[in-house]
Amino acid sequence: MSWGTELWDQFDNLEKHTQWGIDILEKYIKFVKERTEIELSYAKQLRNLSKKYQPKKNSKEEEEYRYTACKAFLSTLNEMNDYAGQHEVISENMTSQITMELARYVQELKQERKSHFHDGRKAQQHIETCWKQLESTKRRFERDCKEADRAQQYFEKMDADINVTKADVEKARQQAQTRHQMAEDSKGEYSSILQKFNHEQHEYYHTHIPNIFQKIQEMEERRIVRIGESVKTYAELDRQVIPIIGKCLDGIVKAAESIDPKNDSQLVIEAYKSGFEPPGDIEFEDYTQPMKRTVSDNSLSNSRGEGKSELKFGGKSKGKLWPFIKKNKSPKQQKEPLSHRFNEFMTSKPKIHCFRSLKRGLSLKLGATPEDFSNLPPEQRRKKLQQRVDELNKEIQKEMDQRDAITKMKDVYLKNPQMGDPASLDQKLAEVSQNIEKLRLEAQKFEAWLAEVEGRLPARSEQARRQSGMYDVQNPQAVNNCAQDRESSPDGSYTEEQSQESEVKVLATDFDDEFEDEEPLPAIGTCKALYTFEGQNEGTISVVEGETLYVIEEDKGDGWTRIRRNEDEEGYVPTSYVEVYLDKNAKGAKTYI
Repeated sequence: MSWGTELWDQFDNLEKHTQWGIDILEKYIKFVKERTEIELSYAKQLRNLSKKYQPKKNSKEEEEYRYTACKAFLSTLNEMNDYAGQHEVISENMTSQITMELARYVQELKQERKSHFHDGRKAQQHIETCWKQLESTKRRFERDCKEADRAQQYFEKMDADINVTKADVEKARQQAQTRHQMAEDSKGEYSSILQKFNHEQHEYYHTHIPNIFQKIQEMEERRIVRIGESVKTYAELDRQVIPIIGKCLDGIVKAAESIDPKNDSQLVIEAYKSGFEPPGDIEFEDYTQPMKRTVSDNSLSNSRGEGKSELKFGGKSKGKLWPFIKKNKSPKQQKEPLSHRFNEFMTSKPKIHCFRSLKRGLSLKLGATPEDFSNLPPEQRRKKLQQRVDELNKEIQKEMDQRDAITKMKDVYLKNPQMGDPASLDQKLAEVSQNIEKLRLEAQKFEAWLAEVEGRLPARSEQARRQSGMYDVQNPQAVNNCAQDRESSPDGSYTEEQSQESEVKVLATDFDDEFEDEEPLPAIGTCKALYTFEGQNEGTISVVEGETLYVIEEDKGDGWTRIRRNEDEEGYVPTSYVEVYLDKNAKGAKTYI
């Protein structure tokens, strides 16, 4: 089966068919291109959706993601982000392996097709030229034959006429012979041209055209095979990401299976537990003997110095005041329901007995939060104090790192006086040391308050004890004074009105540790070493003059810049030893002129 033998006379139709094949290929390229655009758009929308529902940093919403259900939702968002990345991979692979490859192939195919049909037209023009030459020779031969016949007839006529002179007869005879000779010459030329034409025609229909059409057929079959391969690649590129997409979905399922309602319930307890004991039973008061009613020593009315009836509470309230009722103004007044008395208890305010508690009460009325968080329930107060201690420890560590950096710079100045005066850093070093001392005193103060609260709270879980066990009491005398003052101050207790003025916030340390960024710092620019620096101290890195490195942390005022040579080699160098080129697009980057 060959186009050269079967379709020898279908040159124009083959030209149309091959052009249609190229159009089909270009249509498929356009289809794949639009598919890649859809994949990119879908991936972008998925990423935006994931980003939209990500918790905001340093917000109350971020604290909610301590719960396992919220963690599962966050894992779903992260997996959807990876899921979107796989659609981007599909788009990139289809663009590089299908769209671009087929676009180049189409250009090559057009050139090859143009060359083949150019050869075909050239062969057609040649055979047409031969045909025209044959027709011209044939017409000339025919004309010469006719002329020879007329000359012969004229000679015979002249020869038969007795009135014609012999000279005229001879002239007619010679002219007839000349015409006959011309006819013979035309006949020979026509025969030669005819043979040549037949040979060319045979070559055209049995050699040239079959070869050209065979090449066109092979070209067309390669186009068809290429489309088939592209369609297969199209499916394979989708199939390649299926395992990774499956892992993303498995991650979502795993996150869903990690949801622990008991753990979430425990977190709610830790977040809102007040630390108080529930009130005991209410003792019976005998109103049949109004003059002999027993006055409770632990009632709220007694603490206010009023001669009104009171309630006593049993249980393990540790002297806690739990007023549920008010004294009726009239003996005939109907007793209030217990729910109303409970509401009165929740909105009642104990009397302030000492100057320190008085100041605390005034600060609460003015909307200010006490420094020791004494307006909160014991458990919530412990959490706030723990959070404040952790923050102070981080600040201390930061100041210590800055002190170490200044010390390193001073050592460099001592070894290389031309870089700077070591004495110029003494004042800065002294300021940092003072800041460290102040922060340590502040931390000791909060640790003392923390120890006070932990000493008064009921027994907690072993894990909670381990978390708070690292904070030992630095000043026992201060702890005793604080404890004595709070025992004598009812305002140190928790009331509902105070709780409405302050918002309870819990530091989700477990959540932060789980999602702590352990990735290496990204490069924010590049730098070029102006001088050679031998990094002999810990944390420094050696550089050679003219060397180009990545900047991962700019100078924070301590005279040192953090750089990276490769993934495993990074450290600090003096800022004056390098010329920094920060990337304007890098997050947090500043422009230096």
